[in-house]
Amino acid sequence: MTVEEFERHRSKLFGLAYRMTGSAEEAEDVVQDTFLRWHRADAVASPWAWLAKVATNLCVNRLTSARARRENYVGFWLPEPVLTENGALGPLDRVEQREIVSLAFLVLLENLNPVERAVFVLREAFGYSHRETAEVINSTEANSRQLYARARRRLAEARDGSARRTSPRRDLVERFLAAAEQGDVPGLEKVLAEDVTVWVDGGGKVGAARRPISGIDKVARYLAGSFRLAGPETTLSAAEVNGSPGLLARAGGTLVGVLVPETSDSRVTGIRVVANPDKLRALSRSEGLSGS
Repeated sequence: MTVEEFERHRSKLFGLAYRMTGSAEEAEDVVQDTFLRWHRADAVASPWAWLAKVATNLCVNRLTSARARRENYVGFWLPEPVLTENGALGPLDRVEQREIVSLAFLVLLENLNPVERAVFVLREAFGYSHRETAEVINSTEANSRQLYARARRRLAEARDGSARRTSPRRDLVERFLAAAEQGDVPGLEKVLAEDVTVWVDGGGKVGAARRPISGIDKVARYLAGSFRLAGPETTLSAAEVNGSPGLLARAGGTLVGVLVPETSDSRVTGIRVVANPDKLRALSRSEGLSGS
């Protein structure tokens, strides 16, 4: 099996593995493991179908073991952020394409078991038919339909009736950035919704809130205080993260956090902050930053 043929599918494989695991580093490992199996394989009639099946099942196995680790995770768990302006996760032209790679939706996908997640991702992100999906998971077309219906039902229940948030407007993110950098509590309150919530993933490795913080006053003061404590050497810059406008926080050139706001009705309704240094390594490499 040729390396050239595999490389034609590498980016797409990464996108599949990331949607399955929520981890850029694990996705890279899955792609590498898939390549090793590809290298040892005999002739393959349909390269993408073969590669997708191998990668999906590797992800299912990884997710099964990851569940136990995440149950013992310190604080709030968030997926690893990925810069997407360069097409790292494939086309994100439609709202539906962007939503399925958003940090918020990847958290929702944690409500599915590994096989349900595989069926949902293959159907929603890659347009697989139930027949094609059944071949990947070694099941029947009828079972694929049942798994897909159950996955959609579980996701709807996990949303808890909340309205779908819109993609953040860049001008709103810029106002949020300016107020946050200056520690401007009144400025933050002008862009935050009354019921805004911030989720911070520090993994127990950095000082971070271990439970969600809700309410405009608490969130504004928490954010302003965090940037004051970080010191003047900490800067924010705009970037496209998981299909949405986000912010990269750097201290002395080192990536120390990624903030992704969510909006509704021209206000910031949620902010997801990834500060666990282990989850910033892949993004740092992709940006050429000095994150450890």
